[in-house]
Amino acid sequence: MSKTILTIDDSPSVRQLVALTLSTAGYSVIEAGDGAEGYEKATTNRVNAVITDLNMPVMNGLDFIRKYRAHPSSAGIPIIFLTTESDDALKTEARAAGATGWLVKPFKQDQMLAIMRKVVGA
Repeated sequence: MSKTILTIDDSPSVRQLVALTLSTAGYSVIEAGDGAEGYEKATTNRVNAVITDLNMPVMNGLDFIRKYRAHPSSAGIPIIFLTTESDDALKTEARAAGATGWLVKPFKQDQMLAIMRKVVGA
């Protein structure tokens, strides 16, 4: 059975690229356009990992992580930040909120797949 990855990004083109990258490698993908939609999908679907953008309308990535980590269904679910930001203070804040890893845009597809294999397995 394939692993399900939730990708949250306000850019349809980024979501499409992430979904294409992951589905080609055999993962199932659920997409959300902002943190609020992502939270709803993360808590109503069984997901094996979440990839979230930082800067989004409605609810940003950090707020999503904090809210999701407060929900029992998030236990043991890796969350990868996918963002243009590479600030160390922000990385520290993201880890404190419950992020598992960090991937800077534009990402390399093989890099994303290596991270996914590491956090959820093939």
